[in-house]
Amino acid sequence: MFFEYPHLLFLEFLLLPLIALYVFRELKGRIPAMTVSDVRQWSVNPSRLKIWMRHIPFILRMIALALIIVAIARPRSSKNFEKVDTEGIDIVLDMDVSTSMLARDFKPDRIGAAKDIAIEFLASRPSDRIGIVVFAGESYTQCPVTTDRVSLINMMKEIQTGLIDDGTAIGNGLATAVARLKDSDAKSKVVILLTDGVNNCGEIAPETAADIAQTYGIRVYTIGVGAMGEAPYPVQTPWGIEVQNVKVEIDENLLKSIADKTGGKYFRATDNTKLMEIYSEINKMEKNRTTVDSFPIYSEQFMPFALLALLALLLEMLFKYVIIKKIP
Repeated sequence: MFFEYPHLLFLEFLLLPLIALYVFRELKGRIPAMTVSDVRQWSVNPSRLKIWMRHIPFILRMIALALIIVAIARPRSSKNFEKVDTEGIDIVLDMDVSTSMLARDFKPDRIGAAKDIAIEFLASRPSDRIGIVVFAGESYTQCPVTTDRVSLINMMKEIQTGLIDDGTAIGNGLATAVARLKDSDAKSKVVILLTDGVNNCGEIAPETAADIAQTYGIRVYTIGVGAMGEAPYPVQTPWGIEVQNVKVEIDENLLKSIADKTGGKYFRATDNTKLMEIYSEINKMEKNRTTVDSFPIYSEQFMPFALLALLALLLEMLFKYVIIKKIP
């Protein structure tokens, strides 16, 4: 056990002046003086037990204060760090976040469906190291490769359109994902690239990024997201947002070329159900043995001290107002 705020334990020294003051008052009170006309009512000596027990409420109060100070210092315990061997692969989810992902041929829309299904995938693969890259007119790493599922899921929930320049820079998105995996020592490295458009911007050509992925032995699974033909899309008009049907344009030849060159596979997802196919495919891939540091599990230990302090205060009241008064 350790204390989160050990400096608060110095407050225990404040009990010493309270104890000293109590003792001083008790010693001073042993020589009382009072002028009376008749001493018969004081002729009966009080019970010696009552004399000693009158100190118990003060003792209980000091114990309660000491326990409260220990509780607010936040005692905690943790299990030891240990390394465990797990089976897994290194994966980067490479997601298109251009405004076209707001099309509503998926439920609730393309980006919403992609996030929800990706979160289910993250939760179902606890042994893999996974990262997240997003791209539109440019790309960036949303979350580096990690085994921390809580952080991954939270970062996935925060993904939305409009945070970066609009466009579809497939080459930049793939190159960023490759950069996250190129130094990995895993035997199996995978990028899942999801897009709904045609490469129309970016400094790196998609073919060049695919060549780099092939060089580093990274397999790229590509997903074209969008219904066949047209899809409902929210459009800003002078009368507000209206849903209009727009043509779905996906460069399937490019996505197939990237997948074939890197040993992956191309999928066309036209609805939420078909979007799940790629995750079933990934679950069939080989796994390699990796070593992962387990995280310490902290446990709060203040509750026993707080309950004992409460018990001491209740006993103080019991002795002060009930037990001592009943002693003759």
